[in-house]
Formats: sequence, structure tokens, C-alpha cells
Amino acid sequence: MSTPTPGNPQPNPPGKKELSMENRMLIAFGLMALILLATPYIVPSPKKDKAGKRPPAKAAETDAPAKTSAPEVAPPVPVPTGQVVGQKEETVALESDLYRVQFSSRGGAVRSWVLKKYKDSQGRPLELVNLKAAGKAGYPFEVLGKDRKPLDAVNGALFAWRQTSPLAVEFEFSDGKLHCRKSFELSSDSYLTQVSSLLTEVGRPVQHYLAWRGGFGDSTVLGAAAAQHSVYYDVGAAKLQVKSAGDAGDGGVAERGNYSFAGIEDQYFAAVILPRGDAPFEIATLADTVADALEEKEQPHVGVGLGGEAELRATLFVGPKDMDVLRRVAPKLEQLVDFGWFAFFAKPLFLALHWFNDKYINNYGWSIVIVTVIINFLLLPLKITSLKSMKKMQVLQPQIAAINEKYKGMSLRDPRKAQQNQEVMELYKKHGVNPLGGCMPMVLQIPFLFAFYKVLTVAIELRGAAWLWVSDVSRPEDLGIRILPIAMVASQFVLQKMTPSTGMDPAQQKVMLFMPLMFGFMFYGVSSGLVLYWLTGNLVAIGQQLFFNRMYQAQPVAPAKAPAKKRESR
Repeated sequence: MSTPTPGNPQPNPPGKKELSMENRMLIAFGLMALILLATPYIVPSPKKDKAGKRPPAKAAETDAPAKTSAPEVAPPVPVPTGQVVGQKEETVALESDLYRVQFSSRGGAVRSWVLKKYKDSQGRPLELVNLKAAGKAGYPFEVLGKDRKPLDAVNGALFAWRQTSPLAVEFEFSDGKLHCRKSFELSSDSYLTQVSSLLTEVGRPVQHYLAWRGGFGDSTVLGAAAAQHSVYYDVGAAKLQVKSAGDAGDGGVAERGNYSFAGIEDQYFAAVILPRGDAPFEIATLADTVADALEEKEQPHVGVGLGGEAELRATLFVGPKDMDVLRRVAPKLEQLVDFGWFAFFAKPLFLALHWFNDKYINNYGWSIVIVTVIINFLLLPLKITSLKSMKKMQVLQPQIAAINEKYKGMSLRDPRKAQQNQEVMELYKKHGVNPLGGCMPMVLQIPFLFAFYKVLTVAIELRGAAWLWVSDVSRPEDLGIRILPIAMVASQFVLQKMTPSTGMDPAQQKVMLFMPLMFGFMFYGVSSGLVLYWLTGNLVAIGQQLFFNRMYQAQPVAPAKAPAKKRESR
């Protein structure tokens, strides 16, 4: 797989809960369909003239094949009876080819967790810790009590520490009464870390959480907080549960159960604990009102507390939501990549793009073009049926015009209007015409449109993927004037002009001219890959329409008899 480059989509800014892009598009297309169906009736025709046994750690992602499994953490030493404290605050840095983690002896917590192979939106190595929030919300892997409040006696203490290997460190603190021990052992070739924690008071176990608060992931994108959630996979319900900062309330909310994994995520990255065995596990969803790297204004950011017992020994995954990576760590982790309502379209679509990119093209932009062309040719038989129906409607227009003339001047409430519609439908039925055939080509594209949208939103493989002048297909173009949306609108006008007219009068045709402009408005701010999909579909449809117009001519229908004029009585 190619290494991602800087850049990623910018979710909508947080604040009031807004409609998702899927809902907006559904509403837009619903309005378009309503316009198409209602225009003949609304616009008048002129007169003639849109914790069990420890399994071996599994290999996770690297750019090269995994060589070793994640190292095991040494068993805990007996709880000391005296004091164990550090002399001064010190920083410990552990670094592999994949990440660089900095710990502090104050609290034995993480100060920085950088993924070296990924960049933030400003082109720097990706920092997963919201450094602006740490002073207020606390640092990752600080300790919370069961009441979900920080244990200041532990988090503010100076821990004694020792580095047991180049990628392993242990922290320990005891004041003779309260005792805490933590250990972290990173893997050299995967995104896995072995984590343990133990908390006792006067020798008695103390239930606690390890926390990651103040948000997570790339905080340099607009509206970063809106894309961050707590997550856990409930084995009993066989379902991924996702919660936002708004679900935490004032004091946070705790969930306990049998979970495959639990932790925190943003749009493209995750930090989750994989509990050992079948013992119940606990996750607390928290909220902290803090700033982030891009936005100075403080707003709610999600946080989590993990564990809930006196001792935690688990495997921690901190890394990209890459399908190949997640599958190698644990099959259930693939659930972190949420393809939404159209998963049955979106996931196969992603796999097709991934296959073309890896096997042949090595460019996701061109993969989108090729897959779009294939989709359009697979739908060609249905399109031909629709185009034939439209051609027949075009030929039938003189007879429809005669029926409309017969009932001209009647209001929509007139009972005889139903008779007019019945006569039109009987004419369509007699000649095998589907009156909605003109909408069919657009309707066929809608599921794929949503599928492409979801793939471009959640698939990290497309994050930072360049194509020609586009630096990132998962984001809108960086140009002052965006070329792809303008080209898409132009192609939509051409396609509309080429499509057989179904006898709309000039007033109705003016209404339809707004359709490409509506598409342009809707697509101007979305990801370049989505616009590229629709533009490619338009270009293929133009070619298919040219071929169809040359090869197929509808049989002429005998003209309708004009209604007889009544004789004037003398």
C-alpha cells in the first residue's frame, strides 16, 4: 500500500447537531424528483403560438511484512511496603519505525503519541494527543477513580521508572499507603502496545480507569471534535456502539460488558484496548470543554476511561483505521471503519478501488475513474430500457398534447382532471412507456453516489491520495476556483440537452435548466473524489447517449385525432 500524504477531509464544525451529508443528499434528490414529477402540473402550459489468559499478540500493520509479535509485559512485582517515588520529573521517549511516544515520570502518563508515517493537515507528523487540552483535561493514561474523577494523589506524583528494553518502560509510585504501578511495552513492527496498571490502597485493590481525555486524533482539521467518539464492540449485541461528547452528560457515563475492544477514535485513527479473555470490561465516556490545535474557542471533546478493575493487563492498539491493519490485529476491529447505510454498496466499492490501486494503477483517482466506467457499463441494459421509454414518450407527445388540449383550462381540483390523467396513463400503457423512465438513469446512480461518499469519508487509504492537480481526493480542491465541479455542471448541461425531450413546454424546460446548477451547488464543497465520480459518469453517459441516438429510432405513432369542434347553435 502506498504511504498516505498530508491532508484529510474537514468535517462540519461542531455546534448544533446538523444533518449528515447522506441526509442532505437524500433531501436534495427527493426535491429533484418532486420537481421532475410536479413540474407538468405546477407550471401551466402556454397557449399555442437532485481478564482471562493472555493470548499471543497478533501482528499488525507495517509497510513490510510483520516479523515478530508484540513483546509480552513482565508479571507485576509484589506491592512494596515502603515508599517508592521519583526524585524529579523526567521524560522517557520510546521510538520505533511506526511511532514515537513520550512519557513523563509525573503520573507515569503519556505526553505525546506521534504516528511517524502519517501527516496532519499541516504536513507535520501526526500528533494524536490534543496538547492544548492536556493542561485542563489531563494527559493520556492518567488514573481516574470509579467516580470518573482524576486521582490527583497519583497523577501529580513523581513515579520511579526504569526502561526494561528499548521499547518498554515501567513506572511505580508508593507513599506507603497508596501504590500504583504502570507498564508499557511497544512493538517494534506493529501498532500494538502491551499495557498494565495496578492500584492498591493499604494493600487492598482499588478499582480505577486509565484515561484518554480532551479529544483524540488529528486536531489540526476544521471541526475535529465533531469526528471524535468513544467506541466499543458489544459481543452480546454483535454491534459497534459509538458515543459522542454530548452523550457523556455532566459526569460521564460508564458501560460494562463483554467487549471485543473499547476506546476512542476520530475519522481515520483509533486508540482501543483489546481486553484479555471473557471477563467484563468497562468503558466510561467523558466530555471536556477544551480548545484544540486549530480552534481557539473551547468546545466539548470526547474522552474515555478504560478498565474499571484494580488491575488491567491488556493489548492496546493505537494507529490508523486501515482495513488491512485492523484485520491483522483482530477481525472485529474492521468494524471501526463504518460504511454507514450503504455498506452493502460501499464496502465492495472500496475493495474494488483498493484492488485496482494495488494491483494495476497505484493511484486512487484513476481507480475512481475506472470503477465508475465499469459501473456505468454494468448499468447499461437498464439505461437502454429507460432511453427507449423516453424515445417513445417523445414520439407520443402529439397525442398527449391533444389530451391536454381537450382538458385545457380546468383547475387541478376539477374531478375531470383525474380523467385526463387516466387517459394519459392508458396511452402510456398501450405503447409500453414508463412515465418515470427519464428519472431512472439518475436514480440508478444514487446508491453509488452515497457509497463513494462513505468510502471517501472513512477510508484512510484515500486520505491524501493525489490525482493530477488534486492534492487529496478525500477533500475539496485547494484551488480558488474548483475545476471539477465546474466541469461537472457543464457536462450535466450537455447531457440534459442530448437526452430526448419528453415534450416539456418552454416554461417547464426553464425549470429543468436549474437542475445542473443545483448539482453544482451541492457538489462544490464535497470531496474531489465524489465530484470526479459524478463527472466521469456524465462523460460516459454522453458517449452512451450519442451511440443510442444514432442506433435507435422509435417507431412513429399515428397522430391523434383532434377533438371535434362543436357547432355553434343558431
